[in-house]
Amino acid sequence: MLLSRRNRNAHKGDFGHVFVLAGSPRFSGAAVLCGLGALRSGAGLVTLGIPESLNTVFIKIKPREAMTFPLPETKERTLSLSGYKKIKVFAKTIDVLVLGPGLSRNKSTQSLVRQVISEINRPMVIDADGLNALVGHLRILRTRRDAQHSTILTPHPGEMSRLLGISIKKVQSGRREIARKFARDHKVTLVLKGHDSLVADDQGNFYTNKTGNPGMATAGSGDVLTGMIGAFLGQGLRSFDAAKTAVYLHGLAGDLAAKEKTQISLIASDIIDKIPEAIKKCS
Repeated sequence: MLLSRRNRNAHKGDFGHVFVLAGSPRFSGAAVLCGLGALRSGAGLVTLGIPESLNTVFIKIKPREAMTFPLPETKERTLSLSGYKKIKVFAKTIDVLVLGPGLSRNKSTQSLVRQVISEINRPMVIDADGLNALVGHLRILRTRRDAQHSTILTPHPGEMSRLLGISIKKVQSGRREIARKFARDHKVTLVLKGHDSLVADDQGNFYTNKTGNPGMATAGSGDVLTGMIGAFLGQGLRSFDAAKTAVYLHGLAGDLAAKEKTQISLIASDIIDKIPEAIKKCS
C-alpha cells in the first residue's frame, strides 16, 4: 500500500490536519461520518467547520477526537457567506480542506462554497452540496488561484449529470469517457462513484475499482469515502493516489462489513468500523 510505516518520532502534525466544512440541521450525520472516515484513515487532526448554533449538538454526537470550529450561519442555520474571512484565516493552519457533506443548497451557503473553492489555496475534496454549488460554475475549477494544489471531486451519477447538464442515463452509458474528459478539461481528479467506481486525473491516469458491493448504496457511505480521501491527501499522497487508495479501501471495508452484517443490513458506520481491518489486509 502507498502509505508507509510511521516513524517512531512522528507526531500528529505529520499526518495532516483535515478541515471539514459540512453539516446543517437536517444533515448533521454527514459531517460526523466524514470526520470519522478521516480519523480512521490516519488523519492526525480533524476539525469540523459547522454552523455555530449546532455546536452544542455536535459536541454530543461527534467523535471525541474531532474538534469543532463554529462558524456564522444563515437564518436556516446553515453555513453563511459571512463566515468566509474566518474560514480563510483558519485555512492557513490546515493541510486539506473537505467541503460539501450535508451543507444544504441555501444560496448563501452555496456562494460560500464557490468563494472557498476559488480563493483558498489548499488541497481540496469536494462532495455532495459542494458539487451542487458548482452547477453552472465549473469555470471556477479551471481558474483556482493556485493550480498546483490538488482538487478532487467525488460525484455519484446524479451529481455528475447535474454538473454536465446531461441525463443520468447518458452518464452511465459513457462513464469512462466522461470521467476522463471531465478530469482533463477541468484540471481535477475525478471519482465517479457507482458500481466499479472510476478515478481519473488530468494527467491521463485512470483506475477502475473492483471492491465494494450493493449494500454500500446506503446513506452516509459517500461521506465516509470523502473523509478517507481527505485523510490520505493529508498524509502526503498525490491526489490520484489518495483517491484511488481511498476508493479501494472503502470498497474493501464495505465487503468486510457485508460479510458480517449482510448487504441488506449494512450501514455507513459499519464501513468505518472495518477500515482498520481493510488497511491491515493491505499493509
